[in-house]
This record gives sequence, structure tokens and C-alpha cells, in this order.
Amino acid sequence: MSEKQKEICKLTVKIAVAAAVFVAVLLNYQTLTNIDVRALVQSAASPVAAACTVLLVYVLKGLVFVIPASLFYVSVGMAFSPFTAVAVNLGGILLEVAVSYLFGLFLGGEYIEKLLARKKSGQKILEMQKSRTGAASVFIMRLLPVFPIDFVSLFLGGGKYPFGRYLLLSLCGIAPRVILFTLLGDTIYAYIPMKLMITLILITVPVAAVGILIAAIVKRKRTANIAAENTTQEEQDA
Repeated sequence: MSEKQKEICKLTVKIAVAAAVFVAVLLNYQTLTNIDVRALVQSAASPVAAACTVLLVYVLKGLVFVIPASLFYVSVGMAFSPFTAVAVNLGGILLEVAVSYLFGLFLGGEYIEKLLARKKSGQKILEMQKSRTGAASVFIMRLLPVFPIDFVSLFLGGGKYPFGRYLLLSLCGIAPRVILFTLLGDTIYAYIPMKLMITLILITVPVAAVGILIAAIVKRKRTANIAAENTTQEEQDA
């Protein structure tokens, strides 16, 4: 089989898998968007089985992209004790972002960019990544709720972003709101007014931008110093 034929086969498989997921979502849309977490937990044979069931739903969430995030965190918070609920949700988030990343890696960067370009939320992700580089941009996309979790994961997987760093930044960025929704539920909005949330977001962006600028300057200086040292060493050797 020639290289061209191999590429065609790979592309065919990718399209088939993507189409299968899309059709599955269409056929089960109502079920997926209205998953009753508490009913699943109550029907489980044991607390461990209940936690594993929820984690499996997180894996599914990382593939289908339509299961409501905030409502899911709240439902888990109501189904378990506070400590267990936080642990389950954080573990689930790691599974979810890992699955979405691997799915993006499987589909490939070019396909993912075309997919994202069709949606407004996807266009925001592309613009964000073009305007900022490195860990700071990933952290901001995770921290700000305007960027859909699974689409970001899909994009970073397609772009082959370093997996270990990706998981760490994803957990650090998403964890605060997951914990808040898990412990406070819908009453979070009574404790944290929307004006305050918007203010915090507006503060975070420029602070992150300054951090990126400082990191770029430091990196440039290090590069210049290394280049100068190499030039000096070459002159000495000559």
C-alpha cells in the first residue's frame, strides 16, 4: 500500500469515527442533555460503583460535548457528600479533558481547526491561541468560562500540545469553578455576584497579558545571552 493510499485510509477512518459520534449525539440528544446523575448514583450497587458510573459519564462527556457542565457539577454535589463530590468531579474533569484531547489528537489539527471555525465559540478559541502563546494562553482558556472545555481540549489535542502540561493547566484552570459549583450549587450566584465575576475576569486577562510579556522578555534575554556566550566561546576556540 502506497503512502497516498495509507493517508486516504486514515482520513476515511477519521471521518467515519467523527460521523459516528455525530450521529450518536443526534439520536440521543435529549437523553445526553438530561442525564439524571442522582438517579444513576441511587441505582448503583455501592458508593464505589456510583463514583465509577459518574466517571464513565465524564468520559462520555469528553466525546459528545453536549452534556451541560455546570448542571452536572451541581448534580454530583447533590448526589455525594461534599468531599466525595469534589474528588469525583475533579477526577472526572481529568478524564474528560484527557478523552477530548486524545480525540483531537486522533482527528488531527487541520480537521479540528475547520470544525472550530464553524462555531462562534470555536472561533474565539482560534483567535485566543493566535493572540497568545504558551502555558498562559491555555490557562486563560481554562479559567474563563467563555471557552467551552471540550472544544479547547479538542483543539489542543489536534495541535499536539504537551499532554502533561495540558492536564496540569486544565486542572488548575477549571478546578476553582468546579469546586464552587459542587459545594454551592446554583446558590453560587448569590455568594458571587455576576458583576464581581466579570470584574475578576477583566482583571485576570491584563494580568495574564503582562505575565506573557514578561516571560517573552526574559526568554529573549536568555536567548541573547546564550548566543553571546556561544559567540565568545567560538572566538576563544578560534
